[in-house]
Amino acid sequence: MTPDPAPTLGILGGGQLAQMLALAALPLGVRTVVLEPDPQAPARLCAEHLQAPYTDPASLDRLAGCDAVTLEFENVPVAALAALEGRVPVRPGGHLLARSKHRAREKEALRAAGVATAPFVAIESGADLAGALDAVGGRGLLKTSELGYDGKGQVRVNSDAEVRAAWDSLGRVPCVLEGLIPFRREVSLAVARSAAGEVAFGPLVENTHRAGILRTSVFPAAAPEGTEARAREAARAVAEAWGLEGLLTLEFFQLPGGELLVNEVAPRVHNSGHLTQDGGGLSQFEAQVRAVLGLPLTDWAPLHPTAMVNIVGPADGQEPDWTGIDTLPGTRRHLYHKAPRPGRKLGHVNLVAPDPETLHARLARLEALIP
Repeated sequence: MTPDPAPTLGILGGGQLAQMLALAALPLGVRTVVLEPDPQAPARLCAEHLQAPYTDPASLDRLAGCDAVTLEFENVPVAALAALEGRVPVRPGGHLLARSKHRAREKEALRAAGVATAPFVAIESGADLAGALDAVGGRGLLKTSELGYDGKGQVRVNSDAEVRAAWDSLGRVPCVLEGLIPFRREVSLAVARSAAGEVAFGPLVENTHRAGILRTSVFPAAAPEGTEARAREAARAVAEAWGLEGLLTLEFFQLPGGELLVNEVAPRVHNSGHLTQDGGGLSQFEAQVRAVLGLPLTDWAPLHPTAMVNIVGPADGQEPDWTGIDTLPGTRRHLYHKAPRPGRKLGHVNLVAPDPETLHARLARLEALIP
């Protein structure tokens, strides 16, 4: 009997998420092809690299020959998705991407799915600025509707004058004004859904940020009982209402009373889920590969307490203490093979421990080793 040929997964984007998706696909017998114009794309080291614009016809023809196509980031040109439509399953699809890449549409779609968000006002023109801050509670964040990430494209505002100045500074592009929320903690949870409607969930993870960039993620989250169930309920509602095929991550604010508000949605694996690579169990990367290709799905989470610390290029060029990191029990490096630059994510370190107390003690030591 001739064995079935190895399935091939196409990925739009070739950064570190594509790199880790490709590494997770390989043990499943899945080959990967990434379309990415950057000649130094991290995923080139472990996948077939199509170095071309996202709209390159020949490269899109190559992706159309894959069993399915997924993505590692939201800002894929609409023309690329249109060129693949009807030729190969693209998961998540263009309809979902159009929502999640635009903050106003995303929040409107979340509310339509029955999920709570912070108060917000869409700013499409200067006429929308009047009274907008009062409508969201008197203090807010003005964010560009598209392209902002890791704290970029957003300004905190506390007066009408600041709102107008912030809109000017952002180029008078479409924005969303969000009310500032007095939250207790930030948590995230991912959901995967196959084309057949099979649903599985990732762990509830607690996150902290520094200068708008994720600094640490910790599992298990120190959240009140019932939080994970509420997060799963919201994730399932969004996945089903939006017709998700693939994986989607929701970031939440947890309020002092325990309620959850969805802050943002990413239609892919997420930085906060990197800790699932270690600690045993399925990783978020394998979960996305499985969901996209229709392989059997199951819930995924570390089997032991696990944390992650991001390695971000510092302004002063200071290196992490690699010797200290490598000799700290339970650590494992994940580097992205990217040229250092201030504010750029260069890698992360996962930390596994036998119990939460040991995890937090070692996490404090690990953070001291990473600028």
